[in-house]
Amino acid sequence: MLLWPLLLLLLLLLLPLTLLGLRRPPDAELSWLGGLQHRVAWGVLGWAAAWQQQRLEQCTRHVGQSQQQALRWCLKRARGTRCALRGVTDVSTFRNHLPLTKASQTPEEESRGQLLPPTSRQHRGEAALQATLLGLVALNKAHPGALAPGSTACVTLTSPWPSPLPWPGDALGWGTTPGAKDPGSLLLEALRSPGLKVLEAGTAVELLDIFLGLEVTGHEVAGAIAAGGPGAPLPGRAAELLEALGQGPRGLALRLWPKLQVVVTLDAGGQAEAAAALAALWCQGLAFFSPAYAASGGVVGLNLWPEQPRGLYLLPPGAPFIELLPVTEGAPVEAASTLLLAEAQQGKEYELVLTDRGGLTRCRLGDVVRVVGIHNQCPIVRFTRRLGQALSVRGEDIGEDLFSEALGRAVGQWPGAKLLDHGCVESSILDSFKGSAPHYEVFVELRGLRNLSEENRDKLDLWLQEASPRYKSLRIRGSVGPARVHLVGQGAFKALRAALATCPSSPFPPEMPRVFRHGHLAQLLQRWVVS
Repeated sequence: MLLWPLLLLLLLLLLPLTLLGLRRPPDAELSWLGGLQHRVAWGVLGWAAAWQQQRLEQCTRHVGQSQQQALRWCLKRARGTRCALRGVTDVSTFRNHLPLTKASQTPEEESRGQLLPPTSRQHRGEAALQATLLGLVALNKAHPGALAPGSTACVTLTSPWPSPLPWPGDALGWGTTPGAKDPGSLLLEALRSPGLKVLEAGTAVELLDIFLGLEVTGHEVAGAIAAGGPGAPLPGRAAELLEALGQGPRGLALRLWPKLQVVVTLDAGGQAEAAAALAALWCQGLAFFSPAYAASGGVVGLNLWPEQPRGLYLLPPGAPFIELLPVTEGAPVEAASTLLLAEAQQGKEYELVLTDRGGLTRCRLGDVVRVVGIHNQCPIVRFTRRLGQALSVRGEDIGEDLFSEALGRAVGQWPGAKLLDHGCVESSILDSFKGSAPHYEVFVELRGLRNLSEENRDKLDLWLQEASPRYKSLRIRGSVGPARVHLVGQGAFKALRAALATCPSSPFPPEMPRVFRHGHLAQLLQRWVVS
């Protein structure tokens, strides 16, 4: 934790340089000082990122020792009945004293007898700081000049960067707009700046809501810009906004900001549909970058490869302490023993288990990763699915990734349709199986299609049978009925997320559930059904 004192010392050494600008004319002084401050800030961040990169390389080369240190750090503040663990250094003893627990897989479950990982809107620890510093440098390398002064805007109250930065962040223009208390004011400020090169949002779901809302309130926003809120009146910019909106959603972001290069959001569970919709429509033609994969227990993966189209994440050996629970098809996960990072095998799938010093619980997140490479001794992973999001009315066990793939193929055969969001519920939860075999009730929010024909609806069931031989066998025997697809109106899933956010256990980043275990959420969507 000597990083920030060293940065402060470096800043103090560089401050005399800024005083030289006081001898210049006032207008030139502001421009010169601003440019100098930006260069100094980048120098500080570059030095800090190089230091973090060196630390990361060292700990990933000696991952066993690094994980032992992380474990001691987690146990250092053990309290209550766990005080006896403070001196523990042996992983086997640690595992015997702390049995695995399951985290709630959806906020709807509240905390009914289940242990939840700590929820926080600000991530802590070395991994969060590493993800931010290394991500910024990697992003600037992949998109030179994209992070110049005034080129970046965040349109949500939460940032995609896991760890907040002090002075350097403000100097580089990454601070929140003064007085901004809602996403609307942040969006208004961003729309006044046609030269943006980087667009940021907390998550892809939040950014999708921003674009959907802009289509509804576009004329009102343009009026505010023309009238001078906030700042000077910009009637020309307001006219550009209305013209861009009038051409539809496809490529809207590049019409609003012609210099835009990349969209930055924080990756978390349930974001895939929103990210795909943004890439296909509003943000078409833009690169996407997530600096980290985050769960409610903290940052669990660092993205060091911004050029990759799909997120690849390095699992670091620091805190939170990470274990891997093997996932084998046909075998119960509970029967397996956890592994340390150095024991991961390429091509295998594992469920993540986190332990941090806040809750001191060995918490099974339900997030499943596939190891696609090795960096030094640490695994590089791609997130595939969440175990708690599987559908099973007769033991067929259709996972989140399998269902999403089948739904994507079905929507691809619906003329003009683009999938924005979806959710599922087993018929027994809605009591909708009376007089019929148990089945899935599926709610979809679409763009480009206002009505679903029976032929459209049948395509999902056919693709599910193609994806799962077990499901197909049950359908042929009549033990499972055909999936029933409902089209909901625009705003349905935004209302659902608002309902989820009121839960006391709602995590951050928000993890969008795809399978509802309690009927009241599905009933909320039922009220939005239009077809």
